[in-house]
Amino acid sequence: MARERVTVVDIARAAGVSKSTVSLVLQGSPLVNEVTRAKVNATIRELGYVYNRSAANLRQAKSKIIGIVVNDLTNSFFAELAVGVDSVVQSAGFVQFLANTGEKIERQREVVASMREHGVSGLIISPSRGTTAADLAPLVASGIPVVLVVRDIAGAGVSSLTSDNHAGAVAAVRHLVERGHRRIAFLGGFADTAVFEARMRGYRDALGEAGLDVPEELVIGSAPSRAGGVTAIEQAMMLKERPTAALCFNDAVAFGVCDGLRARRLEPGADFAVIGFDDVIEAKTAVPALTTVSVDPQGMGERAAELLLKQIGAGQADAQAIVSPVRLVVRQSCGAPIDHKVKEVSP
Repeated sequence: MARERVTVVDIARAAGVSKSTVSLVLQGSPLVNEVTRAKVNATIRELGYVYNRSAANLRQAKSKIIGIVVNDLTNSFFAELAVGVDSVVQSAGFVQFLANTGEKIERQREVVASMREHGVSGLIISPSRGTTAADLAPLVASGIPVVLVVRDIAGAGVSSLTSDNHAGAVAAVRHLVERGHRRIAFLGGFADTAVFEARMRGYRDALGEAGLDVPEELVIGSAPSRAGGVTAIEQAMMLKERPTAALCFNDAVAFGVCDGLRARRLEPGADFAVIGFDDVIEAKTAVPALTTVSVDPQGMGERAAELLLKQIGAGQADAQAIVSPVRLVVRQSCGAPIDHKVKEVSP
């Protein structure tokens, strides 16, 4: 009887690795560590697998597919960003493949490798924490157009689209100071990201501008999620001298902060001022409506897609770094009157 053809799936199962890792080894990618590479190659020899390069080349031919890789799809910001991307690429005759990395670099490598196998024409990536220029080097070398969104990577040599996080944080804290607050906390976020650093710098600069101290106890990091917001406000409320207001890392954290305040029978907006960052759809309909720094996630997705399609059409990936302006949208969670207003933010 004829022996069944050995597949990449067979190798992955036997070696105890993912299919994408096997594909990376077959492509000679530098992203796989030597121990894993040796194990996969030994399994390939043992099973007698023959790499069909012509078939692989056919699979890797460019398609009408755009890959979008995000670090946290549980955050509605990224769902809105993906909607923006889809609205642009669909009208251009492309479809998008969406993948979530959950902040895991290895998962990011796997999904990017898988998308390359399917011959994506370009990639929009919100990088996982800890991503370096070296992680993106194979993409740059391959010539695949790449646009980074939300988080930029220094020295990556690819295009990026980010928000003016510093200016947004300055505007938010200035507004709280104008409303009479002097003990203003910064709640949520991972300190090892460029977004956190920029928003934190804006927070500190605005407090310094107002002649206020920045006690380290008022800076409380947490997961940038609703649950993280609950944890952060619980810690803030345990301080001997409590804050009266908070700038939150993002809207998800702000929603959690509001939950945590209510658990203590404190009403957001009336007893404690809360400002978020992003302006996701739920911010406007929340009770109370959330004051937030609007970065327009859907618009960001649209602009990222337009930039990527421009590079695909030009046949080259000239790197551009674009910083989008932001706006402070004042609603009730900071104690504002019912009629909300928008404050334009200067760089």
